[in-house]
Amino acid sequence: MPIQLVINGQNRSFENASEDFSLAQAIEQMNLQGDRVAVEWNGVIVQRDHWLETALSPGDRLEVVHFVGGGSCGRLVSKQETGRELTVR
Repeated sequence: MPIQLVINGQNRSFENASEDFSLAQAIEQMNLQGDRVAVEWNGVIVQRDHWLETALSPGDRLEVVHFVGGGSCGRLVSKQETGRELTVR
């Protein structure tokens, strides 16, 4: 049964989604390396060890951030810059 999600602002359909489609399965079907991404699910940052138990529903919103190696400095984005607060689960 297909499930429609919003990923980084884009609609995406997962055609082979099971009834209990998890965040871990979505990451796998997007061919992402789980150790190199962070995921926000409906405004909540989900720790990697909770991905398997996080069941997705049609219309859920995911923001996926890829970590990239290289460079000499990094920068964190503050609540003041984004206008919203994130919760860690």
